[in-house]
Amino acid sequence: MKKSFSLFLLAILFVSLSHPLSAQTVNASGTWKTDIETPIGLFKYTYLIQQEGEILSGKIIRVTENGKSEVPLKEGKIKGDAVSFNEAFTAQDNEITITYTGIISGDEIKFTRQVGEYATEHITIKRENPADQPKRMMQQPIVLGPDDKPAFAAAPEGFDKVRENIKHGKIETIEYASKTVGTTRKMMVYTPPGYSSAKKYPVLYLLHGIGGDELEWYNNGVPNVILDNLYADKKLAPMIVVLPNGRAMKDDRSGGNIFEPEKVKAFETFEQDLLNDVIPFVESKYSVKANRENRALAGLSMGGGQSLNFGLGNLNTFAWVGGFSSAPNTKAPEILVPDPAETAQKLKLLWISCGDQDGLISFSQRLHIYLKENKVPHIWHVKPGVHDFKVWKNDLYLFTQQIFK
Repeated sequence: MKKSFSLFLLAILFVSLSHPLSAQTVNASGTWKTDIETPIGLFKYTYLIQQEGEILSGKIIRVTENGKSEVPLKEGKIKGDAVSFNEAFTAQDNEITITYTGIISGDEIKFTRQVGEYATEHITIKRENPADQPKRMMQQPIVLGPDDKPAFAAAPEGFDKVRENIKHGKIETIEYASKTVGTTRKMMVYTPPGYSSAKKYPVLYLLHGIGGDELEWYNNGVPNVILDNLYADKKLAPMIVVLPNGRAMKDDRSGGNIFEPEKVKAFETFEQDLLNDVIPFVESKYSVKANRENRALAGLSMGGGQSLNFGLGNLNTFAWVGGFSSAPNTKAPEILVPDPAETAQKLKLLWISCGDQDGLISFSQRLHIYLKENKVPHIWHVKPGVHDFKVWKNDLYLFTQQIFK
């Protein structure tokens, strides 16, 4: 029996390749690798770990000359710098559990690996450079399924071009006091044509990607132009659109290494800034309908992941949620939607979309599959395109026509 178990000098984990978004100082999220020499050859392991608080989830991927196998991570935990999880597999009709216990230090985890009753060994796994992860994810093989197709026709020619002979809304940069960050921060706010304090409006909070700030949508996605044209065509319910900076830290500019752990962590911190500072400020300054049925949250890439994480995690705050080409920061479906019945009952709309040539599509696909299996109503829209504003402008054009109705 021992010989057969030496074939299973196992791998380590595969999670949704989330960036370090834990509230802890120690962070286990990322891609980890190690090679193990065995009597029958070299085993290459990849561990893609996702950390949510003290919980670790993911998969363990093992590649040998005979092929590739994957198993889920089970009972994953992190407390301080102590990491543990289990891996279960079947060998010759026997159920084997391998227990991993170790200590994380920076980009290394030193594990004691207990293979059932048969062997104990010590291995070290190393995290790959977080700055390289987005590039690798963009290069992932893309496998499209029968559901991966457009739910709507594409936006018409000229939908994102300025028309001179129509009414235009107003877009401006404003400042607000952020108690979460401890500083004054900026956001852009679009008010529709004919905005009046005598009326009350719903609000869409629209989030940018990891390389942007409150100006990214305005500079590249022209939401004011798209919405002005939709109003002129009488296709849109009047709404206010807020473009905040989703990087909640004192130095919140997008320059330098945007994948620094502190900067990536700030995207998680933004949940509190949004709930406790941005929304209250908007509802005190503008004439808005201040209830969940009149709040929508959507975003692109990193902002798409934020929108799904924050929107689905705060169903008493948002009734309309959209993720455009959501990035690896998107939580696992079981964490996003732990109670499918409640989500189905509370949400007015859940929108998920991606380009069919986007290397990040797997994150949106897995959520769609989970929602479909658990009978949670949603829109799954896959259109021709990659990870860029051609796709996201089209998403905004379509999404805004579905909300506040």
